[in-house]
Amino acid sequence: MATKKKLLQAAAGSAGGAGGLDIPDVFSTYLYSGNSSAQTITNGIDLDGEGGLWWLKTRSQTGSHALYDSTRATGSEHFPLFSNTNGAEYDDFDTTPTSTGFTINSTSSGTVNQTGVDYVSWTWRKAPKFCDIVEYTGNNTARTISHNLGTTPGLIICKAKSSSGNWKVWHRSLSNGASGVLNLNLTGAETSSTTMWNNTLPTDSVFSLGTSNNVNETGLEFVAYLFAHNGGDGDFGPDGDQDIIKCGGITNAASGVNTIDLGFEAQWVMIKRIDSVGSWMMADIMRGAPVLSSNTARLFADRTAAESDDPLIGPHSTGFQFNNQWGSSSDWIYMAIRRGQLAVPEDATDVFDVKTRINADPSYVSSTGVVDMAIDRYTSSDDNRILTRLTGKNNLDLNNDTAESTGGYTYYPFDYNTGWFQSAGAAEANRISWMWKRAPGYFDVVAYTGTGANRTVQHNLNASPDMIWLKSRETVSSSNDWAVYCSAFSNPTDTNLTLNSSGGQNTGSGGILWNSTAPTDSVFSLGTYNGLNQSGKRYIAYLFSTLAGVSKVGSYAGSNSDQTIDCGFTAGARFVLIKNISRNSDWIVLDSVRGIVSGTDPFLRLNDAAAQNSAADYIDPDNSGFIVTGANSPTNQSGDNYIFYAIA
Repeated sequence: MATKKKLLQAAAGSAGGAGGLDIPDVFSTYLYSGNSSAQTITNGIDLDGEGGLWWLKTRSQTGSHALYDSTRATGSEHFPLFSNTNGAEYDDFDTTPTSTGFTINSTSSGTVNQTGVDYVSWTWRKAPKFCDIVEYTGNNTARTISHNLGTTPGLIICKAKSSSGNWKVWHRSLSNGASGVLNLNLTGAETSSTTMWNNTLPTDSVFSLGTSNNVNETGLEFVAYLFAHNGGDGDFGPDGDQDIIKCGGITNAASGVNTIDLGFEAQWVMIKRIDSVGSWMMADIMRGAPVLSSNTARLFADRTAAESDDPLIGPHSTGFQFNNQWGSSSDWIYMAIRRGQLAVPEDATDVFDVKTRINADPSYVSSTGVVDMAIDRYTSSDDNRILTRLTGKNNLDLNNDTAESTGGYTYYPFDYNTGWFQSAGAAEANRISWMWKRAPGYFDVVAYTGTGANRTVQHNLNASPDMIWLKSRETVSSSNDWAVYCSAFSNPTDTNLTLNSSGGQNTGSGGILWNSTAPTDSVFSLGTYNGLNQSGKRYIAYLFSTLAGVSKVGSYAGSNSDQTIDCGFTAGARFVLIKNISRNSDWIVLDSVRGIVSGTDPFLRLNDAAAQNSAADYIDPDNSGFIVTGANSPTNQSGDNYIFYAIA
């Protein structure tokens, strides 16, 4: 992130306003492995200066949920409360907040740091209209407690830290309003108590306590975690006007899949049934919360159980989907956090990487951190496999029209903070992966279900896509080919290409493919073509955009002479995809790892499983983008037209 942006965001935080803060500044899901020694978790959250809550849980074995916060401290030591028990603060498993996350002090505890055990940490930074933490001492007298959330809380969780007692929860969508109560450590349905919250709703400056010993026993020390609900009044993102957290309810949930519209795509969800017994289910996109055709990795705030898989919660372009397996007409509450980031990337190295395979986990370590989409293959004869975090471990092949694999291959996980893929064995320099991170103005992925009728599909690119790759994930009644939209076509809404074919552009099909309508910064349009929109069938779309200094989708006319393709870059292109649209010609891929040099450049073909060709000189490097050479007709034949996609 640019230094100027960091300074602006730091100023916003210290000044008490959330304007300018981005999602990665205030929330993180970070995965780590235990090592039985002191280790540092660097998630980018300033817990030392700004304060916050960090919540740790074992994934691969049973163990308690350990909740730490910057407010409860004994000297420099921070001890956990366990959300699955009613016990007091536990005087062990010490952690320490830092300016970029937290450290886990030396311990071999299976709860937070045992060697060979996998863990998840969720972190909330204190910030107006997002999260606040308050400590208070009980006095058994009805009263109010001041807070600095800057808005009316959507969710309040209270716990006695110095004594045993159930975790008490209030939520804005409880059926009993100001008297509604749940227990975080228990599965019971909502109850009512006029003495818990003094039968008084919270405000943007205080919340109320009654005389109940559960939240206000004389002499006991309590902690309260307050979470906001942004209802169109969020102060986040570059313009300080975006919502990132929602606390809502689902009334009379239908049996089966319910789509919850938040106005943004969720990355983290906690959901609880309130009209009957039900656990507090927790899902996030880092551990594996793909669209609902695949299993969700879920944990339960009230249980010690290890992570389990079930297709219950999955992201949606406008919120999340919940697969209600408990019958119709049930009532639920949830807290959901938006998938980030909100700011457009300033450097291509933050959102794209290309690597060969190493013999470590993850096998492809990316400088981008999180990887949301990857294309993987050997440079010898091999399929071009494309995989996304949204669809889990299943994959499609770019070079054929087959349906999505359903094997859920164990070596295709995305549950890493710094890359993807896992395969034991030696390094493989002949295996390569191109890796993308979703970001506004640059790249997005949308999974959708066909309707059979003219329609739009919402996306989160926040820019009009310049290229879209679309494919059915299952067999449909017409062509299963990949379809490509590109704004660089002379008549883009009436033209398409086939990604798994060398064929030239197809015209006259825009009505049934794109509904003769150009995409916008929020939706793309589909016609009635079954290959892209058959009712009930599952599809996926990859959206690419031109972003100044980062990526470029464009076109040029061949000349048989060297010509510079100016992409607006300053240090040349690291990835280039070129397609001749005037005749049959391959989708040629070149990258800086295999070599974009003044001389022969190894290239692969997206539409073909053929081995890498290292004997041609199709492009040369140039700081502004790349040069197409004059002696090689596949990329520069006079009289032919070309489209390209390049990344700096």
